[in-house]
Amino acid sequence: MNFARKTVASRIVISMLAGLLIGAAINEISFLFLRESARAPRVIELVIPDGTAEKVARGEAPPTIPTSMTFVVGDTLLVKNDDKSNHELGPLWIPAGTSASLSLDAAQSYAFDCSFQPGQYFDLDVREALTAGTRLYGILFSGIPLGILIALYALIAPAKKKALI
Repeated sequence: MNFARKTVASRIVISMLAGLLIGAAINEISFLFLRESARAPRVIELVIPDGTAEKVARGEAPPTIPTSMTFVVGDTLLVKNDDKSNHELGPLWIPAGTSASLSLDAAQSYAFDCSFQPGQYFDLDVREALTAGTRLYGILFSGIPLGILIALYALIAPAKKKALI
C-alpha cells in the first residue's frame, strides 16, 4: 500500500470515528430529556383525594392530581378513589373507596373522559421504553452519515505539505 492510500484510509477511519463520537454525544444529550421513558414498565398509582368531586364542581383543579401523565408501554395505571363520589377515567369506573387499573400496552396518546378534572378530560401519553438498542440505533443512525460527510470533506481537503528545512 502506498503513502496516498494509507493517508486516504486513515482519513476515512478517523472521520468515521469522529462522526460516531459526535453522534453519540448528540444522542446522549437528547436522551437526557427522555429520562422518564428510560425505565422498565411498572404500576403507577394515581390517588383521587377526598373532596375532589366538590372541587371539580366549583371548577377547581385538585392540586395533587396532574392534568396529564406519561407512561411507557407495559405500565399499569392504578387509580385509587379516596373520594366519597364515584369517578370515571375513560373505560374505568371507580366507585368511592375502590381502585381500578388500566393496562397500557400500546404506544399512543389518549385523551380520556375524566370526572376528576374540571376540564372533564385527562391526557395519557404512552411511549416506547428507551432501551440500549434504541440508543445504539440513534447513535448509528446519526453517526454514520455524519462520519461519511466528514470523510468526504477530509478527502477533498488538501493535505498538509511538510516544510523543507
